[in-house]
Amino acid sequence: MSWVITFLAVMALIVLHELGHFTVAKAVGMRVERFSLFFGPMFVKVQRGETVYGIGVIPLGGYVKISGMNPEEINDLHPDLARRAYYAQAPWKRIVVILAGPAVNIAIAFLLFWAILFSGSLSGASTLENLNPSIHTVLATGSIGAIEPGRAADGVLRAGDRILAVEGRPATVESTRKTIDEHRCSGTLTGGCRAATPVRLTVRRAGRTLTLSVFPRYDKAEGRMLVGFAFGVAARSYGVLSGAGTALREMWGMTTSMVSNIGKAFTSAKVRHEFHSVIGVTEIAHETVVAGAGYALVFIGFFSLVLAVLNLFPFLPLDGGHILWALAEKVRGRPVSVMAMWRYSSVGIVLLLFLVINGFSNDIGLGG
Repeated sequence: MSWVITFLAVMALIVLHELGHFTVAKAVGMRVERFSLFFGPMFVKVQRGETVYGIGVIPLGGYVKISGMNPEEINDLHPDLARRAYYAQAPWKRIVVILAGPAVNIAIAFLLFWAILFSGSLSGASTLENLNPSIHTVLATGSIGAIEPGRAADGVLRAGDRILAVEGRPATVESTRKTIDEHRCSGTLTGGCRAATPVRLTVRRAGRTLTLSVFPRYDKAEGRMLVGFAFGVAARSYGVLSGAGTALREMWGMTTSMVSNIGKAFTSAKVRHEFHSVIGVTEIAHETVVAGAGYALVFIGFFSLVLAVLNLFPFLPLDGGHILWALAEKVRGRPVSVMAMWRYSSVGIVLLLFLVINGFSNDIGLGG
């Protein structure tokens, strides 16, 4: 069942992207010939008015066909239809039609991230922080979340204990960590050495207040004294406006990181190894659906943002390529030749194909 939900979620994002193009194209008077889920010949189709709606045989994406998307097609159209062709329209109309697709995906990402933050979903908030560690959407609480087996706290503290005081002073997360680290070993710090004196923790457990002593040990990897427990975490509380602002900052951070990594992928084997094809993305999506609603909704929002960003790269046949040439025509005052558009775009398409092939290679390797 989770695979079905994963498939439907990914397809919904693609359909909504194309629906953005479709709706705005109709609104500005362009002729939409076809609205298809998937590519290739349609095995199911129905015509309503001048548009054919259907499902293609290749389950990879979808598309909207607007008359005259290639300038050379206009000469073959009836004059009444030619006037409504894509390239017969003013540049601003072409730009808003093309921008509508990515705009829908950006809006979906924003609404999902905002809803996660506003709802207080811990799994969703923690996933957002993992995607963009520069923004802290979760807070450590004063309660103990987990005890590490074999560490000093094992058998002394319990998960769920609430730390009230440390060394007799009211405790915060930071003061507890700082005080534990101040209890040093005698002599030189070596991995696993025990503190000379114990740290006294006052905790609330099952309605009782207890004072417990535990000897911290030096953790060489962390570079500090630890007793071996993790604080519990809770999602930060967001209002309507603060949630919206944080969602936008999350999206900006993810976008800049994404673009930066795409650039680094051409020079760094390590970054290239992290790229995934549609196979890997679907597998990751399935894992997040299984993990729970919070994880799944964040992933859907992130995938929607990825669709928007990649589509805005300035190469045909991507949306960004159409926007670039519409702007160029507006600036020049005359259309750019088809040959010039494709000559420029071929470079970018080759680079993007390289990343796609690399992603398939990674996923096939992972699957073996």
